Amino acid sequence: MKQAVILAAGEGWRLRPFTVNRPKVMLPVAGKPILQYMVEALAQNGIRNIVMVVGYKREQIFDYMGSGEQLGVDITYVTQAKRLGTAHALAQAREVAQDEFLVLSGDKLIDAATIARFVTVKPEAVLVKRVEGPERYGVATIEDGVVKGIAEQPKEAGSNMVLTRIYAFSREVFDAIETEPAISDVLTKMIARGRPLCACETDGPWLEAVYPWDMLGLNSVVLLKTRAEMGGAVEKGVSLRGQVSVGRDTVIRANSSVVGPVVIGDGCDIGPNACILPATSIGDNVIISPFSEIRNSVIGSDVAIATGCTIQDSVVGNGCSIGGHFTALSDEAEVKVNDAYHSVKLGAMLGEGCSIGSGVVAQPGVILGNYSEVQALKLIRGRLPDKSLVF
Repeated sequence: MKQAVILAAGEGWRLRPFTVNRPKVMLPVAGKPILQYMVEALAQNGIRNIVMVVGYKREQIFDYMGSGEQLGVDITYVTQAKRLGTAHALAQAREVAQDEFLVLSGDKLIDAATIARFVTVKPEAVLVKRVEGPERYGVATIEDGVVKGIAEQPKEAGSNMVLTRIYAFSREVFDAIETEPAISDVLTKMIARGRPLCACETDGPWLEAVYPWDMLGLNSVVLLKTRAEMGGAVEKGVSLRGQVSVGRDTVIRANSSVVGPVVIGDGCDIGPNACILPATSIGDNVIISPFSEIRNSVIGSDVAIATGCTIQDSVVGNGCSIGGHFTALSDEAEVKVNDAYHSVKLGAMLGEGCSIGSGVVAQPGVILGNYSEVQALKLIRGRLPDKSLVF
């Protein structure tokens, strides 16, 4: 395989509020967009001809990825003007696809090891993985290495082997798409026509962002492979333990403690007497004031966190301003996304540009929409829409 088609046109509405202003493939994980990890994994496996199918907020992908030169790849863009399913997205690449190519969903977190064996297989083939809770995926029935059937998000899964949404196709797949909306429907049609569909199993990292709290799991996995780097300044009395990466022009002030794995971006001001605990990533130009503690969280860029805050298992969007003694403790919570409830251990999910007053307490599992304002000494709970005012 010398070419890959990455499907990156989707919005990710279940990831709101974080996808209101950006496509889901551009969500940050340990300082980089999810999409970048996929491109890097392909490049490490010798695949540098990349077709990227874009749509929702596509300008952000153009601006960040460009021609791909900075990542050692050559990117060709095609547009899915209307998001009519994954098969429709793939069909947009028909004119530029080679005789054989990989297809990947850009919102999946993979590394080079995940696809190392798969890049040598012959079409048509799917990459599968054993997972817990297969009911949220496409479940494959496999006999002697050949896929015999696919059930999308079944109520009861007969197997824990699921599709990773990574495929090896020949141009034959375009003839099978016709009016089918999803690639899984195309595969079912090909199986029914007697076309052998091989299954290749991987045990490499493979995660996806479906709900806002999934960003914490992705962040944690990536941070485990973080290398210690020091691009900033560390004052006297600072304790650095584990793998800690500090960006350019960042200052960690006296008597602060940072326990890795942690990534801190460029131009940040941390402390004094601040505590950054494992599985935390911090964006660029972030201020974390004295006596604040951050644990297992994703903090966006241009965020200001005042004195004495406690933030656990949380995601804070870009441009948030958080007043002193804000508390977002983690606990089991029932979180509603559309009509479904999910039981998760979670702190707070704060969208972009939120203003939080002093002494605010976030109930575990709260999702606060973008550009919301919460006045001092308030308790926030449940799900609040964009531009909410809590007073």
